[in-house]
Amino acid sequence: MSVYTVSEVARISGVSVRALHHYGGIGLVKPDHVGENGYGYYGRGELLRLQQIMFHRELGFPLDQIRRVLDDPGFDRLAALRAHRVRLMAEARRYRDLVKTLDATLAELEGETDVREQAMFKGFDPEKQKEHEAWLVERYGEGVRPRIDQANDRIKKMKPGEFAAGAAEFKAMESEMVAAMIKGLPADSEAVRTIVRRLHVWVGKSWGQLPSQEWFCSLAAMYQENPDFRARYEGRAKGLTDYMTAAMIAFAKAELA
Repeated sequence: MSVYTVSEVARISGVSVRALHHYGGIGLVKPDHVGENGYGYYGRGELLRLQQIMFHRELGFPLDQIRRVLDDPGFDRLAALRAHRVRLMAEARRYRDLVKTLDATLAELEGETDVREQAMFKGFDPEKQKEHEAWLVERYGEGVRPRIDQANDRIKKMKPGEFAAGAAEFKAMESEMVAAMIKGLPADSEAVRTIVRRLHVWVGKSWGQLPSQEWFCSLAAMYQENPDFRARYEGRAKGLTDYMTAAMIAFAKAELA
């Protein structure tokens, strides 16, 4: 079995020697053994663990939470890798479309061509949005359609920068929710409620008005029951769907009565 010094691992992975020493000091990933020369040596298992650390860092996890996840006896490395792959493939497809959209918009701003309004939002998956709207109508009836139309009209009036900022804000809230769940915070705790309060405001910006208790609970139900949303959140972290919807419902009952 091949073994590697800390310098070799740094060269292979791109993680600095200083960071590797820090990881070892906090128990995140340590050398497999120390040789008679006093050097630490990493094996295949340590390299795989380091890879998981790097994947989780990409998802925005702090180091202490990554350690708890990886040290959990129930941690499934293969399942985690498959989840990472699904998420990265989806992100890769979306970013390819976003780059095309960005290039087209830059060309228009530089006077080279005109960009159709619909093309300004390519990469934000409008077809999937239509599927979600159809699911809402089927689930809640035609009475929901005016609210959908209102939200769509507001989105169409957004500038590309506003839309991108909103998407980044939502992604940040998702990451905070994942961190809270891993930390073991109750879904109805004040810390989690703070995140959901921001989500409530975020939804209000999209809809043009803050959602009522009924509609916020309906949104939570969609996240939980719609297979696309469930796949999205479970791809971020196992159990996130139910945790997030429980948090939304707890917030709605406590603050939107």
